[in-house]
Amino acid sequence: MKEGIHPNYREVCFVDLSNGFKFVTRSCAQTKETVKMDDGRELPLFKLETTSESHPFYTGTQKSVDSLGGRVEKFRNKFARVGLKK
Repeated sequence: MKEGIHPNYREVCFVDLSNGFKFVTRSCAQTKETVKMDDGRELPLFKLETTSESHPFYTGTQKSVDSLGGRVEKFRNKFARVGLKK
């Protein structure tokens, strides 16, 4: 392989800022901060706004747009009779 053209692929610690959840995976993400892990390793730190631990879709707290009674419901009520013609 050619020298100097490949990104720095290494273990990186990702942290969810909303709940503090941490996980380690291999990545090329550029970071300036490091974190000391429980096992003594010092890894680059990449901060995330949301992960699967805090995202509403994965946690089951997501609300359906259809059940909120907003614009979608108004549209369905307005054009309910148009689709019934056969």
